[in-house]
Amino acid sequence: MIPSKRVYFLLGLAIAVSPILSLIMGVYPSITLTLLFDAVVLGLMVVDGLKVRKYCVSISRELPSRLSIGRDNPVVLKIESANTNTLIQIRDYYPVEFAVSTPTLSVNLAANDTPEITYTVQPHQRGDFSWGNIQVRQLGSWGLGWHDWQIPQNTRVKVYPDLVGLRSLSIRLTLQSSGSIRKIRQMGIGTEFAELRNYRVGDDLRFIDWKATARRSYGSTGPLVRVLEPEQEQTLLILLDRGRLMTAQVQGLQRFDWGLNTTLSLALAGLHRGDRVGVGVFDRQIHTWIPPERGQHHLNQIIDRLTPIEPVLLESDYVGAVTHVVKQQTRRALVVVITDLVDITASSELLAALSKLAPRYLPFCVTLRDPQIDDIAHTFTEDVTTAYTRAVSLDLLAQRQVAFAQLKQKGVLVLDAPANQISEQLVDRYLQLKARNQL
Repeated sequence: MIPSKRVYFLLGLAIAVSPILSLIMGVYPSITLTLLFDAVVLGLMVVDGLKVRKYCVSISRELPSRLSIGRDNPVVLKIESANTNTLIQIRDYYPVEFAVSTPTLSVNLAANDTPEITYTVQPHQRGDFSWGNIQVRQLGSWGLGWHDWQIPQNTRVKVYPDLVGLRSLSIRLTLQSSGSIRKIRQMGIGTEFAELRNYRVGDDLRFIDWKATARRSYGSTGPLVRVLEPEQEQTLLILLDRGRLMTAQVQGLQRFDWGLNTTLSLALAGLHRGDRVGVGVFDRQIHTWIPPERGQHHLNQIIDRLTPIEPVLLESDYVGAVTHVVKQQTRRALVVVITDLVDITASSELLAALSKLAPRYLPFCVTLRDPQIDDIAHTFTEDVTTAYTRAVSLDLLAQRQVAFAQLKQKGVLVLDAPANQISEQLVDRYLQLKARNQL
């Protein structure tokens, strides 16, 4: 039983009026009258609170089957009220590790109303979490007392990588493939035959199909040209670093989580384009190796295998990871290494490892930059301490550029982007590589 604001107001009013009554009636009568008034108010509060138990609301919770890390995941509370108007306050005991849009919900319910209240939670860690009961306070019809109780709703929830982003990417790729977004085929860049169409001004004459043109029915005008598209069923191998550099926090998530989201996005794009996709997670050694396969079922296997993995405070062995790939994959493949760089010295081993892949394979180095370093480096300041921090940030960015230049000289493709933007940019680069048949 919890008093409402109205009870506190009435009790305060009695105390304020008591000195006036003492002047009129005397001290003892005024004290007696004030205590009697307080007792009546408290008694009515208890009765009001007890009456609520006869028409308590009913609340149930609906959660997504799998929560996505770093995303706003909707939580729906379904409320059923009795045949009376009432005010309720709801406190859902979500995991303390989650950020929440609205910690406490207040709802004015009409009689026999069944509203649905939605709020969002944003997990910052993957794994299993315990979700507690629902705490409810319901105000009595007189507005004097709150009835406070809990609705049993204990459950376990599992936080996965960014599945929301994967669903959005899947829709985009499907639209591109189905033609809702116009698919651009470039003449002479692909290797697989797609279709025949009428010759247009500017088409390469080398791709005129004279035999097909000759077989056309009498009266048709203009030659036919072959339209080629990128080759399917190539191999994409993704190496995800889980070493020391990937433990740092970037935009509220560990760098490894951004890398894991990027890995899954790239794997989805590769499988959607018909490639065989394999994934390796490494630190001092190969921690997890998923051989390249095709199909949607393979993506589900990748998600299940990679979700429990966490980064470790160990130095990564790039040479060992690349050597494992060379032993496992004898045919040419696109090898994407997702990691981070600090300076020229620390990147020497990465340079040596990726150099072993070219030219037999197509190496691609993807690094996840901290956007905060960019902001500091490009913000002018006159404060001495901040200026020193800015100088360090500028030096780090300069050393990264030197390391990238060395990688490019060795025939390594490079993508360096803020961690929270890397997934989209990497998928776009991969689709460009496929369209240009660089693999």
